[in-house]
Amino acid sequence: MKIKLTVIIGLLLLGLLGGSCSPTRDFDNHLGSIVKSYNFSIVKWESRAILQEANQWIFSKNKKADDEVYTVIDFFSSVERIKALSSKIEAVNAGNEQSNLASLEAELNMLQEQRMALADIVETIIERQIKETLAQQGIFNPVDRYIKLKVSFPPVNFKLEEPPYLLVVSPRDRIESMREVLLEQNLTLEEMEGIEAEVDRLGVSSLVVRLGGCATYPSFVTDEASLRFTIDTATEEWLHQYLAFKPLGFLYLLDLAGMSRNYEIATMNETLAGMVSKEIGSIVCEKYYPGYENGANHKGEAGSEFDFNREMREIRKTVDKYLAEGEIEQAEEYMEQKRQYLASKGHYIRKLNQAYFAFHGAYADSPISISPIGLELKKLREQSASLKDFLNTVAVMTSHQKLKDSVK
Repeated sequence: MKIKLTVIIGLLLLGLLGGSCSPTRDFDNHLGSIVKSYNFSIVKWESRAILQEANQWIFSKNKKADDEVYTVIDFFSSVERIKALSSKIEAVNAGNEQSNLASLEAELNMLQEQRMALADIVETIIERQIKETLAQQGIFNPVDRYIKLKVSFPPVNFKLEEPPYLLVVSPRDRIESMREVLLEQNLTLEEMEGIEAEVDRLGVSSLVVRLGGCATYPSFVTDEASLRFTIDTATEEWLHQYLAFKPLGFLYLLDLAGMSRNYEIATMNETLAGMVSKEIGSIVCEKYYPGYENGANHKGEAGSEFDFNREMREIRKTVDKYLAEGEIEQAEEYMEQKRQYLASKGHYIRKLNQAYFAFHGAYADSPISISPIGLELKKLREQSASLKDFLNTVAVMTSHQKLKDSVK
C-alpha cells in the first residue's frame, strides 16, 4: 500500500500548521511525542537521493542493457528467488526444514548483490517505458491543456528500495483517516505494536503499515514486489505528483497536511490515480512483457469456496452498522473475532481495526471498499472518450458532488 506525498508542496503546507485550533494542536503534540524517535526524514532521504541521482547521471548515463526486456525480467526473477530463499532460510532456522544453511545464505547474498547491481538500469528502463506509454495516451504534464508542450512533467523518476512505514490514525467512532505519519524503514514488530499501543491511548484507532510506494521525488517503490506491481506503483506515484498541480491533488495535499480534512477528496484522488495507473500498467506489460506474469498482480484462490473480498466487504458493512449505532466496543470485539476467523482461513491480518479500513478503504475501486466513489469513477471512465479525458475531467474536481454530477 501507498502514501501520496509531493515533497516540495507538501513540506510548504506542513510548515503552515501553527494556526490550528487548540484541541487539534494538543492531539498533534501528543502524537508527535510518541513518534518523534521513529519519524522518517524526507529531507535527509531527498538529500541522499539527489546525490545518488547526480552520481548515476555522471557515471552511468551511457550505460545501457543489450536486451532491456531480458534485463528487467532477470531482475524480477531474482526478486522472486530472493523471497523464496528468505522463506526457506527462515524455515530452516525455525527447525521446520532441513537444508544446507550456508549454501542457501551464499546464494541469497549473490542474488541480493545481483539485484542491487541491476536496480539503476531497471529503473531507467521502466521509467522510459512508462513515459512513452503516457505520451501515447496524450498525458504529458499538468498544464498541457493550456500550454501545448509535449514535455513530461514531473519527469518519471523512482527508486527501487525499501519504502518507509506509515502510521494511520482513525477516530474510533467512524472509519476515516485523520492522520498519516511516515515512519522509518527499520521498525521491528515490537516497535510497531508499541507505537500503536501509545497512540491508541489517545482515544483513537491506529495501525502501522508497510508501504509499497511513496510519492516523494524521486518516488519510492519497494524492491521486493513483482514486475507488474512495480510498473503500476511507479506510475501511480507519478500521477500523484502530476495531480498535485491540479485542484483535486492540491486539495488532497491540504488534507494530508491537516489544513482541510476531506476523506472523500482523499478517496477520489487515490482511486483516480490507482485506476489510471492500472490502465497504463496493462499497456506497458502487454507491449514489453507479454505473457510474463499473466495477471500475477491479482490475488485469487481458484477453486476455493472462501471468498476473502466478499468476507471483508461484509465485515466492513457490519462494523459501519455498529459504529453508526454508537456501539464502538462491540465493533472492535467483532473485528478481532473476524481477524481470528480470517487467520483460520489462511488470511493473516496483524491488526483489524478502524484504521485498517480507513487506509485500505481510501481505494474506492478495491474489493473491500463500500464507497460509491469507485463505481462513479468507473462509470465516468466508461463515458470518457479517452484515458486522458477521464484523468483531466476528474483532476479539476473539488468535491464528491461534482463527480456525482458528472456521472449524471
